[in-house]
Amino acid sequence: MTEQLEIIKDGNVISGRRLAKIVKAEVKSEVEKLKEQFNEPIRLATFLVGENPASKLYVSMKHKACAEVGIDSINIELPEDITEKELYDRIMELNNDPSVHGILVQLPLPDHINEHRIIRAIKPEKDVDGFHPFNVYAIYTKDPRGIPPATPAGVIRMIKAVNEPIEGKRAVIVNRSIIVGKPLALLLLNENATVTICHSRTRNLPEITRQADILITGIGRRKSKEDPYYITADMVKEGAIVIDVASPYGDVDFKNVKPKAKYITPVPGGVGPMTVAMLLTNVVKAYKIQKGIE
Repeated sequence: MTEQLEIIKDGNVISGRRLAKIVKAEVKSEVEKLKEQFNEPIRLATFLVGENPASKLYVSMKHKACAEVGIDSINIELPEDITEKELYDRIMELNNDPSVHGILVQLPLPDHINEHRIIRAIKPEKDVDGFHPFNVYAIYTKDPRGIPPATPAGVIRMIKAVNEPIEGKRAVIVNRSIIVGKPLALLLLNENATVTICHSRTRNLPEITRQADILITGIGRRKSKEDPYYITADMVKEGAIVIDVASPYGDVDFKNVKPKAKYITPVPGGVGPMTVAMLLTNVVKAYKIQKGIE
């Protein structure tokens, strides 16, 4: 209940920034204990291919967050025209480097590189993004050795942080990506929710979203604040929990949905900070798996 009071503002707005601070404090404490126990740094390595400005920003945010909690991090910047084999070989080097405990390849990659092959190249116990097939299957089977994707894990943490039971609730996800929608559906199923996934071919979307006790949306196609919202007040059930994963402008008409929602997340300041915070928990989890204590 204390955590809930700390992260709620304006009555029913879940502050991802405030919750992320709590998560980071937990991670920092655990990192200190692990460093004392094993007398070595915990280290994350990131790969940044090309000059994509958004990717550079995201990577810098991740390294800044690592520094805040005491995790060492290195960034390997590679040219846009690097071959797939060259990138693969660099990943293999870090797979076999015991001083590196987490590996993250910033997506998207250039078109000539197969992202799926590169993701599969990372050892599952070092895959802090949670995209390796082993980690995907671990969600299916509730295998505790699995590392979940950071954004879906952050969404679950946000719902639990406001002491809302997930079991028995009708959850509707407007996103079917392998990064958000699909893994989030499995995590919600593991919490005994009844889950519906909607997408661009879904018919009568408002009819479905109005049934949601928990509505999570991640369309992310609004190009500016002036563009129309994808989720409007008439599409939301009274008393629903509304989680907006879309960035940078959100899917939800926040101003008009807020009075109807039991809880709602803002954009920015909602799921985004939690994604970075949960990545840090994944780095620690990866380290513990490698040390045989997870």
